[in-house]
Amino acid sequence: MTTASAIEVGTRNSAVPATIEHFKALFNELDRGNLNRLQEVYSEEIRFQDPFGQVVGLDQLTHYFAGAYQNVISCHFEFGTPVASGPWVALPWVMKLRHRRIRGGREISVDGISHLEIDDGRVRFHRDYFDAGQLLYENLPALGRFIRWIKGQAG
Repeated sequence: MTTASAIEVGTRNSAVPATIEHFKALFNELDRGNLNRLQEVYSEEIRFQDPFGQVVGLDQLTHYFAGAYQNVISCHFEFGTPVASGPWVALPWVMKLRHRRIRGGREISVDGISHLEIDDGRVRFHRDYFDAGQLLYENLPALGRFIRWIKGQAG
């Protein structure tokens, strides 16, 4: 994936490109020991959702990420070119994850996209779209073999 500037459609919002760059940098530095840095890019009223849950507010988001990062060995994102329209941004990514409880800590790749709303230089809405099966279910020992078999039969 590329690290090109945002492709902007419609009205230009000068805070958006800088906020996207800060967001991308933060997520490639984030771990369970520095979750207090979430306040650098998120508003206090953040609304966050992914396939595993949803939270409202910076305190709830920090708590949610504390659980998500609890067994992470390493996590790195390869970000694609964001597309922005006013305050709204679509940011594609590939997550490279090593997790103690997934595939014995070996690296997995998960494709996804973040839908963001940026207001006054802060992210106030963040929804991640990704295949939960690609992240979790396909990487569990017995269930993963079964899901991969089903995908092979369907394709």
